[in-house]
This record gives sequence, C-alpha cells and structure tokens, in this order.
Amino acid sequence: MFDWLTWEHVWILIGFTGQALFMSRFLVQWWASEQAGRSVVPVAFWYFSIGGGLIVLAYAIYRRDPVIISGQALGLIVYARNLYLILTEHSRMGGKEPPASN
Repeated sequence: MFDWLTWEHVWILIGFTGQALFMSRFLVQWWASEQAGRSVVPVAFWYFSIGGGLIVLAYAIYRRDPVIISGQALGLIVYARNLYLILTEHSRMGGKEPPASN
C-alpha cells in the first residue's frame, strides 16, 4: 500500500517539518508583537527555534550537508543561551514571568 514511501521520502518530510516549526517562530513573534503593539520576542520564539533547529539539524546530518549542519549547530547555541538567560531571570524573579523583550 505504501510502496512509494521510502526512507528518503520520510527524511524529506522530517526536513519540511523542521522548516515549518522553525518558520512558526516568526508567526509567534509577529502575533505577540501585534498583541503588545510593539516589537517583542516571546519565550515561545526560542522554544520554536530550538525545536525547529534540532529537526533541521537531524535532516542536515542525514543529508551530510556541512553548510546546513554548521548553520543550525551554531544557531542552536544562540537559541539555547537565550532560553537559559530567560529561564535564569525567571527563576531569580521567584517564578514570575519576565517581560518579553523588544
């Protein structure tokens, strides 16, 4: 029934899923900015960045594409660091949500 579905197709689907998740971070950021009436970067932006980045990195490793691997790997460091800083601030504030950055 699924003779047309190969591992190559599965990996392409994984790659597109990662790209869609990664792109969704901009929709989250746009929506939050519209709601606030100013430019903000919500915490969800960083979660979407990490999730999409990890999936695209997995796809890039499968494809053995050094350009995408290096771009995603370096980006993941930045996303994780930003999320760490936000969560550290959240903890210092006694669990209160830090304001979204602009």
